Amino acid sequence: MPTGVARSVSSSISFDQDTGEKRRRMATKVSNLCDVVHRVVSSSCLHHPLAQVREAGEETHFDEKAAEEEEEKKGEGVVERETAVEEKEDDFRFRVLKGEEEERVRAMEDLMEEVFEAVSSVKRAYVRLQEAHCPWDPEKMRVADVAVVAELKRLMTLRERFRRKGRGGGGGGTKRLDPYRGVAVVGPYEAALEEVKREVKAKEAEVEGLKEKLRDVMKGGLHQLHRRGRSISRAAAAAAPTPELFISCMKQVKEGSKSFTSLLLSLLRSARCDISPTISSIIHSLNPPPPPHHTKHAIESYVTRNFFQGFENETFYLEGSLSSLLHPDKFRRDCFTQFCDMKGMDPAELLGILPNCNFGKFCNRKYLSMVPSNLEESLFGDLEQQRAVMAGDHPRTEFYIEFLRVAKAVWLLHLLSFSLVPVPNQFDASCGVDFHPEYMESVVKISEGRAPAGQMKVGFLVSPGFKLGRSVVKARVYLVSRLDQL
Repeated sequence: MPTGVARSVSSSISFDQDTGEKRRRMATKVSNLCDVVHRVVSSSCLHHPLAQVREAGEETHFDEKAAEEEEEKKGEGVVERETAVEEKEDDFRFRVLKGEEEERVRAMEDLMEEVFEAVSSVKRAYVRLQEAHCPWDPEKMRVADVAVVAELKRLMTLRERFRRKGRGGGGGGTKRLDPYRGVAVVGPYEAALEEVKREVKAKEAEVEGLKEKLRDVMKGGLHQLHRRGRSISRAAAAAAPTPELFISCMKQVKEGSKSFTSLLLSLLRSARCDISPTISSIIHSLNPPPPPHHTKHAIESYVTRNFFQGFENETFYLEGSLSSLLHPDKFRRDCFTQFCDMKGMDPAELLGILPNCNFGKFCNRKYLSMVPSNLEESLFGDLEQQRAVMAGDHPRTEFYIEFLRVAKAVWLLHLLSFSLVPVPNQFDASCGVDFHPEYMESVVKISEGRAPAGQMKVGFLVSPGFKLGRSVVKARVYLVSRLDQL
């Protein structure tokens, strides 16, 4: 074999040997590398969380029974707690219901207290309303009437509250009430009240119109006042005043003064008043004083003396008028017109409409003169009537109404007196003068074992007399014997 070829073959053999060795080494290296990679991957998997969970799951699998037992114990605890909570809720609801019941009972008790208080208030308001009628006081009546209506509305509201509580079944029912229900209930009453107010305004306007007419009448107008079923005929209004009419009016004064005297004397005796000073002031010069059963004549003398004081003046000295001198004919006509208009009127009704007319001023002045404060306090225990009279009012008491009847009779006699031509002459009988039967009449009979008329003299004047031309209205006197004065 040639050397070159041998070299080439040996070179190729050595090359092949070297290549196989290298391959073996690389295979070994590859195998070692795979082992390393496998170990690395295995180590990473062991440290991964999924592996940890898997391990924990394996441990939980072993403790499953213990966990179930623990869960059962926890469930029993939850049931016990829920039962306790339900018991507490039931107890709370019971206490709430009990509290609501107690609250409802307390609310009803409070409501009943308000009802009783409202009823008492209604009674008190009604008493004040009655007191305002006697003596008559329009302002007090208005205030008392408003109070009565307010208390009745309050009582009505309480009634509705009671009914609503009964239907609602407790405090819970009242919370669901319609707030406009009370308005709906009170609404008709408010409407009725407004209607009454409108009627009152209409009546007030009518009263004002009547007042204007009455003022015209009192001033001598020719208007006629329509009264309660009474009207004066034109024939009577056109009739002329006569002495006979004057005598008839004087009889009414006599009857009225007797009636008022009897009432005053009975009040004095009921009040156990000492009337001796009053009697002494009337008959201070009379000795001996009249017997007890003649005391009424002394009291009547006191009454008429007060009423007839100032009778000779055309206005009882209430004002400084000179109409009778400046316009005598017109003044006489006016006086007779007033006489005709006032004759059929009730004095209390007249003064209720025109309390400050001349007749009202006359009544106020005569009452204060006749019934001083000490006398009224002795009779009634207070000065309520006198305060009312001093304020220009006219009470509606029995005593004052009886007083008004006498005052009206004297006022009519005065009007008629200044309607006549000539004006009647008034005369008195002084204490101690001789008794003249043609001008005087005795208030007691003379025939009861007493001295004859020629031996009697005047003890005191009971009522004055009048001379009307040829006619005479005799003075009424209390007579005593001359022998009794010795």
